[in-house]
Amino acid sequence: MPIEHKDHLPALSIVVPVYNEGQNVDTLLDRLRKVLTTGSLKYEILIIDDGSTDHSYQQIEQASKSDSRIRGISFSRNFGHQIALLAGLQKAKGSVVITMDGDLQHPPEVIPTLINKWKEGFDIVNTVRIDPPETGIFKAESSRWFYKIINRIAEVNIQPASADFRLMSRSAVDAFLQFPERDRFTRGLVSWMGFRQTSVTYNAELRHSGKSKYSFAKMLRFALDGITSFSSRPLQLSFYLGLIVSLLGFIYGIYIILAYLQGQTIPGWTSLLLVLLIIGGVILINLGIVGEYIARIFNEVKARPHYFIKETTDSPVEIAGDEQE
Repeated sequence: MPIEHKDHLPALSIVVPVYNEGQNVDTLLDRLRKVLTTGSLKYEILIIDDGSTDHSYQQIEQASKSDSRIRGISFSRNFGHQIALLAGLQKAKGSVVITMDGDLQHPPEVIPTLINKWKEGFDIVNTVRIDPPETGIFKAESSRWFYKIINRIAEVNIQPASADFRLMSRSAVDAFLQFPERDRFTRGLVSWMGFRQTSVTYNAELRHSGKSKYSFAKMLRFALDGITSFSSRPLQLSFYLGLIVSLLGFIYGIYIILAYLQGQTIPGWTSLLLVLLIIGGVILINLGIVGEYIARIFNEVKARPHYFIKETTDSPVEIAGDEQE
């Protein structure tokens, strides 16, 4: 199946969100061009600078001046990796789009494999990473348990060890852009969409340079977005937890009354304090769960733009972004 495209549009778009990846941009572009030019494809490389504070965008600008196939977009501030992915998909012009990270943990050399799977008739080609031996135990185990939990309670099934390194056909991209959510979990949205999907494995590389931008707090936020985006089960669990605690409290109340009638009660604060702590903890947990869903509703009803574009290599003027293209 040849890649069909209009003469003025690239056949393949590579979308790369970056945030303070100035040490990696040049190496990434060199490896991408090496892979893409050998396949004689018409392509563009679209790099989304997510409000970097280093020289990432300056390097993107410089590269675009010497190669018109490289396009850069700079956000007015850091809006997050998932929003940068959305912006890239909105601006990509290709009839086939591949998204990948800019830290070189997603090896560009896998791109021909993704394209071959697309030629077999798949609209979405996901990737499953094989972590290098140097991967920490905490990261590996937390990832494993995250996918185990979300697949148990969510409405969609997400491949464990999946990544935002994937190929999407134009029809799949156009469908994806219909999602209006602001708290986005791209892996879940892609899985929910349907279409003909498949997966390929790849050996994840260590970061070429720099440090990971995903702190524990960001990973926790990412996990909460995934769970609350695709499941109302936590709300149901909070109800059942409250029901169980109420039942235990009722049983304990009967015990106290019987002990009182038999004259066996003695003054004490330990049991009272323990009961108050348990009940108070359950109430706070349930309020937190409900609050998480209310916060998502609040964020959606404000209907603010997903992002603002400060500058692009296509045009130096300031552009407000959120349009569906």
